[in-house]
Amino acid sequence: MTQSDSGGRSLNLLRELSDQAVLEVIFRDGPITRPEIAEHTGLSKPTVSDAVRRLVQARLVRPMGVRPGKPGRSPVSYAVDNAAGFVVGVDIGGTNLRVAAVDIYGEKLASEEQPTDKDSTRAVARQVYEMVRDAIRTAGATHGQLLGLGVSTPGVVDPVTHRVTSLAYNISPDGAYDPLALIRDRYDVPLLVDNNINLAAIGEKWRGLATGVSNFVFVSIGAGVGMGIVLSDELVRGAHGAAGEICYLPFTADPFDDRHRMHGAFEDEVAAAGVMAAAAARTDWIGDRPQTVEELFARAADEPAAQEIVQDEAKHVGTAIAAVCAMLDPALVVLGGGIGSNPALLRPVRETTAALVPLMARIETSLLREQAALHGALAIALREARDALFRRGIRAVP
Repeated sequence: MTQSDSGGRSLNLLRELSDQAVLEVIFRDGPITRPEIAEHTGLSKPTVSDAVRRLVQARLVRPMGVRPGKPGRSPVSYAVDNAAGFVVGVDIGGTNLRVAAVDIYGEKLASEEQPTDKDSTRAVARQVYEMVRDAIRTAGATHGQLLGLGVSTPGVVDPVTHRVTSLAYNISPDGAYDPLALIRDRYDVPLLVDNNINLAAIGEKWRGLATGVSNFVFVSIGAGVGMGIVLSDELVRGAHGAAGEICYLPFTADPFDDRHRMHGAFEDEVAAAGVMAAAAARTDWIGDRPQTVEELFARAADEPAAQEIVQDEAKHVGTAIAAVCAMLDPALVVLGGGIGSNPALLRPVRETTAALVPLMARIETSLLREQAALHGALAIALREARDALFRRGIRAVP
């Protein structure tokens, strides 16, 4: 390598680093002026001006107009260009499918929710593809190209192969499970797949109660039971992608029976099926027995039978949270899922946990509710998309 070659490569590297620093500041703080960018980055004003020029030519950044204020020449502010692209998030649930598209700032461009097709994997795959296609058409009309797809799925996702190795819900009677086949073949963009509870935790970190919290867990109680763990701002997946599978906590009369080993007896007791089984076993209802979990919790306000079931549920959940607090010492526990996010559960869960551990986390009910996993899918797609924009931006203009 000649001295000239070495010097040229060094200059290119410095330019790339400057462009990325400028683009990051515009992402975070835009609309923002060039003097403000220089102040935020520590770069010289000429370096910032050159970087902004290149990013505008690459259609990553656009001028937003003159910002009035101080005497003298008013500076132009800059923001990331709407046409730079967008991402789509998918939440595949046993009951509902949810799809949304957001711009690179995370602002919603399109969203749709449908009941999950129960006929076959092929039907689910077609349904996912059509919903994603419609979201892309809507967002692409004004915001350029698709940059990434994030997908939330039930089951354990292997951290190495990214394949689903087991299912929390049986959404596919034919036994196969690849509802992403059509979109994987159709769209040449990063397809990021993770477990729905993990992504619910990421969603809470991005847009929910856990914003700014470095150590927390998301506990989901609904059709199934699971937990997402975030420690030191990093999602914990475990060696097999199964970290947080609290359905196997041995809080049952006989944790050595086959039912617990195969299915998780703790889940059988606290998930929706277990709650309704407890309701069916009682005969002291005032009027007809409740037919849904929602109805049962609504009647807990003034009906003894419902109150006792809710208290038993809170005791099980609070015991599990106490064990989690003893092991992980999280600052926050977010309760989610169709059962976990019910406000009637919060106070008795707090009381149970407080009675078992001296140092307990703050326990709250999710504000994102059933949208948490979808927010997580969008968040991981956005992270990948922004990285791609940085790479595209620093290569686009000589």
